[in-house]
Amino acid sequence: MQIKPRERLFISPNSVTSFSSQLITPSKSMATVETDAAAELRSQFLSVLRSRRPTEVPLSVVPGEPVKDPFFQETPKPNFSEAMASCPKEDIPNFKELVQEENFYLTTEEGGQGLLPVLVLSMKESEKTRRPTIVFLHSTHKCKEWLRPLLEGYASRGYIAVAIDSRDHGERATSMTTYRDALVSSWKNGDTMPFIFDTVWDLIKLADYLTEREDVDASKIGITGESLGGMHAWFAAFVDTRYSVVVPIIGVQGFGWAVEHDKWQARVNSIKGVFEEARADLGKSAIDKEVVQKVWDRIAPGLASQFDAPYTVPTIAPRPLLMLNGEDDPRCPLGGLEIPESGARKACEEANCPQNFKLIAQPGIGHQMTPLMVKEASDWFDRFLKV
Repeated sequence: MQIKPRERLFISPNSVTSFSSQLITPSKSMATVETDAAAELRSQFLSVLRSRRPTEVPLSVVPGEPVKDPFFQETPKPNFSEAMASCPKEDIPNFKELVQEENFYLTTEEGGQGLLPVLVLSMKESEKTRRPTIVFLHSTHKCKEWLRPLLEGYASRGYIAVAIDSRDHGERATSMTTYRDALVSSWKNGDTMPFIFDTVWDLIKLADYLTEREDVDASKIGITGESLGGMHAWFAAFVDTRYSVVVPIIGVQGFGWAVEHDKWQARVNSIKGVFEEARADLGKSAIDKEVVQKVWDRIAPGLASQFDAPYTVPTIAPRPLLMLNGEDDPRCPLGGLEIPESGARKACEEANCPQNFKLIAQPGIGHQMTPLMVKEASDWFDRFLKV
């Protein structure tokens, strides 16, 4: 589906296999081994997503314009990423003339946060062909425009490169505290899930859209992200099997394991405002395990229990899954990945494709995306999407 200037497009519910109305069954071409347990877990997660949705609306496309001044909820404003700048890119002398950019919005539900900003880069083609597509997801307090070096690198190599603003970020933010305020509101009111889950709903709707585009090979849609974006990629791939190749970067972690082993501090400090509010509401003098567990249960039900990494990561397999982490990452400690790693590896072995799973923990690296990770992700996508 090509976006035409100043045109509002509506996607017919009859033409889209939508998660909003039913659970998607993996296609045979995806070589996915779907167990009853995995299907039930996905169904339970979808029920949680639906439990806090405003009224659903038809999925439509609203044309947009390039963002001239991308909004970041951090100071100083970031201006360069060595890791992203290292992304492999074809040397095309007239790249700027040959690359095409699309800016539009998808309606994913009622309300202001139900308008999903989307940025797409791809190379102009003389003939319409279906191409592999990758969705890229930004980290906390950043936005889709931050990912442009990755989008350009992948577009130059023949991919359709897609980025979105996650909930309460980028064009969906109105102040430097929009994301923090949304988290606090979720804790106090329990009517939204701005930490991971609401953006996963958007990614389901994005998959509805992408699979209807005439230039997208629906069997070759990859997903990746950094930090918060890595969590989004993990959960979107868990619930939506249309994401066929998955590379979460410094995002997968054991939330329950961290609480149990007193390794929750670094993750909590990344969004400390909501935990401080909870501490005060619970009459505690300091944030402790009880506060942490109650916050997770409230703002992302099941995150530290039935939907945690040991249960959801293995359901991604045997689709190709590459997990990239720092060996010394305090937010994603490796101890919390032992069970999900074992489960994913076993699932791939049982499906006779052990090559479809890999965990790389880069020595001497904390919570940081590195050029090595960018290169490994690039190689992984080329290996499984360019076949």
